[in-house]
Amino acid sequence: MFAKILSHVRGGGDIRTCLEYGSNIGLNLIALRQLIPDIEVSAIEINAKAAERCSKIPGVHVHNESIYEFDSDEQFDLTLVSGVLIHQNPEKLPEAYDQLYTHSRRYVLIIEYYNPTPVTVTYRGNEDRLFKRDFAGEFMDRHPDVKLLGYGFQYHRDPVFPVDDATWFLMEKK
Repeated sequence: MFAKILSHVRGGGDIRTCLEYGSNIGLNLIALRQLIPDIEVSAIEINAKAAERCSKIPGVHVHNESIYEFDSDEQFDLTLVSGVLIHQNPEKLPEAYDQLYTHSRRYVLIIEYYNPTPVTVTYRGNEDRLFKRDFAGEFMDRHPDVKLLGYGFQYHRDPVFPVDDATWFLMEKK
């Protein structure tokens, strides 16, 4: 999936730094490192156990806090979020979008469940814990100086890289 996504980046080597919001144990960061070996990666992870595991990946700088608590002047070539926005209270999404935008020097990657109109899905027997919507569309509406570079869908029955059904959107600041 990341190889497909990065094929939309001009020059291929434009991404030297990355910040992932909600990195969990760091699997996306590992995948990015396989494609860009010298990328500097940072992570924000609210779950202390997951943050600890992620911090064991050599060279990963982990912030054990929520996406809303992260406060830094640092910018990264790429900010990304995967499977995190779907669990955010919809009223908090503008703040999450602003975090992704503010800390991005150039590219923003959103990988989430997609639905053209907002819907709530029962998640592990709970209501109001998983939301599908057009996260990228809302992000671009909120930040009109961002343009869409590419998008795609990853299918759970992919014979080579099966993952959750997720739609990705790569955007660039103009």
